[in-house]
Amino acid sequence: MVTDHEADRGRPSDEERSSDETPPTDETRPVDNPVVLFDGVCNLCNGVVGFLLPRDPNGRLRFAPLQSAAGKALLADHGLPIEELETIVLVEGDSAHTKSDAAIRIAELLGWPYRLLRIGRVVPRPIRDRLYEFIADNRYDWFGRKEQCMIPDEDVSDRFLD
Repeated sequence: MVTDHEADRGRPSDEERSSDETPPTDETRPVDNPVVLFDGVCNLCNGVVGFLLPRDPNGRLRFAPLQSAAGKALLADHGLPIEELETIVLVEGDSAHTKSDAAIRIAELLGWPYRLLRIGRVVPRPIRDRLYEFIADNRYDWFGRKEQCMIPDEDVSDRFLD
């Protein structure tokens, strides 16, 4: 299933990737677990990851900063830009959800009561995504940014790729 930005592009072949893109490896393609790609220097994004970790006690979700080798490889593998991407991305198998679709799908994966947020799909995607983009455009001003990507605590480090 292809979603969002990759709908018209498809996934690039190894030959189509530019030499500065990190080629995907088996380690960056978890088959059984959805992967949340997030801006690793954004305080809001790190806060969201911190919110998700304890609400996913079975450890179903995996995480990787967009800036990491694993994050860039997954983006490239799904035909998404590896530079200047300003969205959370949820990679599930062959599909990649972005912006509000990613947020809603992550909530669904968390189960009750978070799956109730799927009601947000009644709002047309362009409207949901405009709100998402407004927050994304202002996230550094409102919440700040770090100089480097977060380093996960030891008790959850196995849930982070790279």
